[in-house]
Amino acid sequence: MRYISTRGTAPEIGFCDVLLAGLARDGGLYVPQTWPNKVAPAGVAAGVAAGDEISTSYAQRAASIMAPFVGDEIDAKVFQQLCVEAYSTFRHPDVAPLIEIAPDEYLLELFHGPTLAFKDVALQLVGKLFDHVLTQRNERVMIVGATSGDTGGAAFDGVASCRNVDIVMLYPNNRVSDVQRRQMTTLTASNVHAVAIDGTFDDCQDLVKAMFNDQKFRDANKLSAVNSINWVRVMAQVVYYFTALEKLGDSAVFSVPTGNFGNVLAGWIAKQMGARIDGFVVASNTNDILTRFFESQQMTANDVVPTLSPSMDIQVSSNFERLLFEMNNRDGDLTTKQLTEFRSTGELIVAPSIYAKWISGVFAGYRCNDEQTLATMRDVYQQSGMLIDPHTAVGLSAARQSVGVNYPKNQSIITLATAHPAKFPDAVRRATGQTPELPEHLADLMSRPERVTSLPNNLKSVQAFVAKCC
Repeated sequence: MRYISTRGTAPEIGFCDVLLAGLARDGGLYVPQTWPNKVAPAGVAAGVAAGDEISTSYAQRAASIMAPFVGDEIDAKVFQQLCVEAYSTFRHPDVAPLIEIAPDEYLLELFHGPTLAFKDVALQLVGKLFDHVLTQRNERVMIVGATSGDTGGAAFDGVASCRNVDIVMLYPNNRVSDVQRRQMTTLTASNVHAVAIDGTFDDCQDLVKAMFNDQKFRDANKLSAVNSINWVRVMAQVVYYFTALEKLGDSAVFSVPTGNFGNVLAGWIAKQMGARIDGFVVASNTNDILTRFFESQQMTANDVVPTLSPSMDIQVSSNFERLLFEMNNRDGDLTTKQLTEFRSTGELIVAPSIYAKWISGVFAGYRCNDEQTLATMRDVYQQSGMLIDPHTAVGLSAARQSVGVNYPKNQSIITLATAHPAKFPDAVRRATGQTPELPEHLADLMSRPERVTSLPNNLKSVQAFVAKCC
């Protein structure tokens, strides 16, 4: 499989180069030249005989689904073993169990990894892939990234043991939960560096993109990325859409708590590959740029508002660029023009004909404010005794809003449960009166010493720090 940039001018490259590059040199995001329209049989990775299968069901399925994207750049048996190693770190044998909470209403639990967030599903594998490829090439990279909360801890855990990786992760100061912060700042590995930025997540993301777009700095420090701007992150998230549908035994709508659009995009890719997905509910909190787009066909950026679901406190959804590229019939020049205008004016308008072809009947957007979030958490607890985190609650609220409007009442809807409730104890306690406990391996997290660097929202300051850490 070869990969092209959404901006249209970067050279085509292969899978391993996409993994290490993250952002394309023209500022775009990498996508496959074509979308595979067939998925190999469950448990069989390309080039692996049935008798050689490894009895780890999710890992097998993951290797089979991702095989067309990897191609022959990593030996099929090696890739399957990397999947096995990555998903052996999860506390649930199904990795992503599907839980029915009411008739036709399901949660796909994606928080059973080491850092209790859906980001683990991709980043445990990404860490293994980085280590494998860099060892083979005898190279070292500096990963720089931005996080609205969960990516940071998951990325650190995924690469802390990598021999050829350093990582600097920017997060918005005082805009992540205490648990999210401590999962970054309490690691003792010398190759991980948490940086608190005086600004929003969008500011952090802009700093990361600016570093990548500074070609001299990028090359001198061998920059790479693990945010969802990295194609491999999105690729790994495609898998659980297939496994959820296999467990359900039927088609379904997916409701996805959304910030950077990567998780929704992974579902859309699964649909392109043949997954029986009836549609998507794109769930936003008060930072509802995507909901407003689905209502008006116009994307307009507002100021970021802090909420109970901080990982979704985003106004610029980077992964929407990949969908926009498809909507533009893969015209990189047009995509670049639209995004440049969006950056300068804060507005992006899609023609009605394009919207009708690509968005209508596929995506529905709903918002959920903090009061609705708490009410949904309280309702689930009272009905089932189950505690859910505020991001999952946003997704569930949006799913319920869509019933009878976009989808019939007997439609199966799967909401992605993106984080463990213990990552957001204050919100859970406020909604239910209950304090969720951290799993045993994180029980002492709140007493561990922290190591963090605070920096202003200034590119030169951040670049100087990154260069020092190389």
